[in-house]
Amino acid sequence: MENATTHILSSTGAAAALIGDPAKFGRVGEDGTVYVITPTGDRAVGSYPGKSAEEALAYFVKKFEMAASEVALLAARIRSGAMVPSDAQVAVNKLRTQISELNGVGDLVNLAESLEKIPTLITEHEGAYKERKEAQKAGRAARQNEAASVKEKIVAEAETLIDSVAWKITTERLKVLLEEWKKAPRLDKKIDTALWKRFSSSRNKFDKRRRTHFANLDSEQKKVAATKEVIVKEAESLANSKEWLNTAKRFKSLMDQWKAAGRGKKSNDTALWNRFKTSQDTFFAAKNADMAKRKGSMSENLAKREMMIVEFEALLPISDFKSAKKKFYDLMGEWQKIGMTDRKKRSAFDARVKKVEDEINELERNQQRKSDPSAKAQANKVVQGLAEAIENYEKQAAKAEAAGQTAKAMVAREAAAARRDWLEQAQKGLTEFTG
Repeated sequence: MENATTHILSSTGAAAALIGDPAKFGRVGEDGTVYVITPTGDRAVGSYPGKSAEEALAYFVKKFEMAASEVALLAARIRSGAMVPSDAQVAVNKLRTQISELNGVGDLVNLAESLEKIPTLITEHEGAYKERKEAQKAGRAARQNEAASVKEKIVAEAETLIDSVAWKITTERLKVLLEEWKKAPRLDKKIDTALWKRFSSSRNKFDKRRRTHFANLDSEQKKVAATKEVIVKEAESLANSKEWLNTAKRFKSLMDQWKAAGRGKKSNDTALWNRFKTSQDTFFAAKNADMAKRKGSMSENLAKREMMIVEFEALLPISDFKSAKKKFYDLMGEWQKIGMTDRKKRSAFDARVKKVEDEINELERNQQRKSDPSAKAQANKVVQGLAEAIENYEKQAAKAEAAGQTAKAMVAREAAAARRDWLEQAQKGLTEFTG
C-alpha cells in the first residue's frame, strides 16, 4: 500500500498502479451493473448499456484513473512550489468530496489515503513556496531595475539631444530611442509614467525647435533667393558687354555680393548659380578671345615699333638739320599710325623717340631766329595741327565709346594723349618766337 501511495504522488502517469487487477477492485454483474469492491462491501457505480463487461469495467476504471491523476498532479504542483498553500488546501477538500462520491473502479481506500497525505506535503513545502515566491519577487525586482536602467538611459540621452542642431541625425536617433523604449519592459505605472513624460518632453522640445528652425530657414531662404535673383539678372545683362575692364570689375563685385547673400535652398541656389555662371563664363570667354586677338595685334605693333625706333635713333647725331627734321616727322607720321602696343614697352619707346625729338628741337632753336616769321608761322601751324588732331581723336574716341567699341576708343585716346605731349612742346617752342 505504501509503495503504491508513493508512486502515485510522484507521477501523474502512475494512477494505474493503484488499480492492479480490475477483478480485485471491480466486477460486472449479470445484469450489466458495474460494482467497485471495497473493504466495507461491493458498491454499484453504474452501468454501460450496449457494451461488453470488459468495456463497461474499463469505462469506470478510467474514471478512477482521472481522479488518481488529479491527486498526483496536485502533489506535484505543491512539491514544485508553484501552488499557493491556501489554494492547495481548497483543492484537497474538493478532491476529498470528489473521491468519496466517486463512481469509479480502483483502490479507493489507497487513493483516499494518498489524498490525506497531501496536507502534510503542503506544510512541508510551504517554505519552498515562500522561497520560490521570494525568488520570483527578487527576479521581478531585478528585471524592473534593469528595465528602469534601460529606460533611464534612453531618457537621459533624449534630454541631451534637446538643444541639438544636427536636425536630421537627431531626428533619426530619437526614432531609434522610441523603438528601444517600446521594446523595453513596462515598469511600475508611476515610475513608467514619470520617465515617459521626461522622454516625451525631450522629443517635443527638440521637435518644436526643429520646426521653428526650418520655418525661419524657409523665410531666410526666400530672402536669399530674391537677393540672388537680382544679382543674376544683372549678370545676364552684362554677359555680352564689350566694356572689358569695367564689366570685369562689376562681375567681381557681383561675386562678392553673391557670397555675402548667404546660402539659400539647395535646388534654388543651384539653379541661380548656373544662370550666374553661364553669364559670367560668356563674358569672360569673349573678353579672353578679344585679349588674345589684341595680344596678337600688339605683338605685331611691337615689332613695327622696334624696327622704327632704330630709324629714329639713326638720325643722331644730326648733321643736316632740315633733312633730319623732315625725316623725323615723316617717321612720326608712320609711328602714330601703328596701333596699340604694350603700355610699359610703349612708354620706353616714346622716351627714346622724345630724346631724338628734343635734339632736333634744340638745334632748331639754335638755328632759327626767334623773330623769323616763317618759323613762327610753321610753329603756329604745328600747334594748330596738333590741336586739331587731338580734337579729332577725342571725337573718334567718344564716337567709338558710344558705339561700344572699347578697343577702338582706347587707341584714339592714346593717340590724343601722345599729341598733347607734342603740343605742349610745340607750344613751348612757339613762345620763344619774338615777333
